[in-house]
Amino acid sequence: MIRHIVLFSAKDECDAASIRDGLAILTTIPHALRLEVSFNRKSDPISKEIDVVVYGEFESPEALAAYKAHEVYAESIRRVRPLREMRFAADYDVAEAVASAPIAA
Repeated sequence: MIRHIVLFSAKDECDAASIRDGLAILTTIPHALRLEVSFNRKSDPISKEIDVVVYGEFESPEALAAYKAHEVYAESIRRVRPLREMRFAADYDVAEAVASAPIAA
């Protein structure tokens, strides 16, 4: 499984809601196992620059590529790009991740 995490900051703080709304249309693309779009809680005292977070889970690199090739993805970019200051994206394979042990019940 591939995890896809994208972080956005708004050029103007008042545009954060429009960025979230422009990214929310991504949830209609059928290739993700899970896709979430949310405001950053900004609870980290050192870093509060990120306004909106996209979190996705994809069965394979091909599914992620199909998601990015979808016309709704292009529409989301059209809506969001003029409003954002920064965009950081990271994709990783869950099978290669170092992870904590499950919590015992």
